[in-house]
Amino acid sequence: MDVGAAFLTALLVWLAALITPGPDFAATVHASVGGSRRQGLAVAAGVTVSMAAWAVAGVFGLHALLVMFEGLATAVRMAGAAYLTFIGVRLLWAAWHGASSHMASATPQSTSGAFRHGLLTNLANPKALALFGSLFAVLVPADAPLWFSASLLLAVITTTASWYVLVAVTMSTKAIARGYRRIERAITAVTGAVFVGIGARLAAEP
Repeated sequence: MDVGAAFLTALLVWLAALITPGPDFAATVHASVGGSRRQGLAVAAGVTVSMAAWAVAGVFGLHALLVMFEGLATAVRMAGAAYLTFIGVRLLWAAWHGASSHMASATPQSTSGAFRHGLLTNLANPKALALFGSLFAVLVPADAPLWFSASLLLAVITTTASWYVLVAVTMSTKAIARGYRRIERAITAVTGAVFVGIGARLAAEP
């Protein structure tokens, strides 16, 4: 496979993974519709920074590190499972007691808190570790020129930012926010169940 085809393949694989709903998507949506556009954008920024860190690690040999330290992936997976489950339980508790998402949501009201929430949600997702540990090891040629890695890093950062900003802006529109308020408890419960389910599945993986 020539370098151009390898780059296109890596980009397409990345885009498919990016738009697949997961904890990052759920966190951004919940912050945007249950909090505010500012909170949603802050979560999106946290996710983007974390994703950029994963991508940089992938370029600089994340796969080799995982091979060298076999227990690292397991440790990250278990820590991630614990964090995602914790967030899910908080959301389920809020939904069960009918608490407003502004008062009891897992997403902090401050911009810095929402940013940290997005950052930690992505860092806690071992799927990102697996994706970048394999994507850059398998799809990036060993003799790839510097422009290849630099362009792929830029593509990861810009597409992540664009996608999650789009999600935050779309989900925080007035019409969607009004609809959300009518079924807030149900959406909070579903979001919590998604987080708990992902956390449980990660913990149960061999």
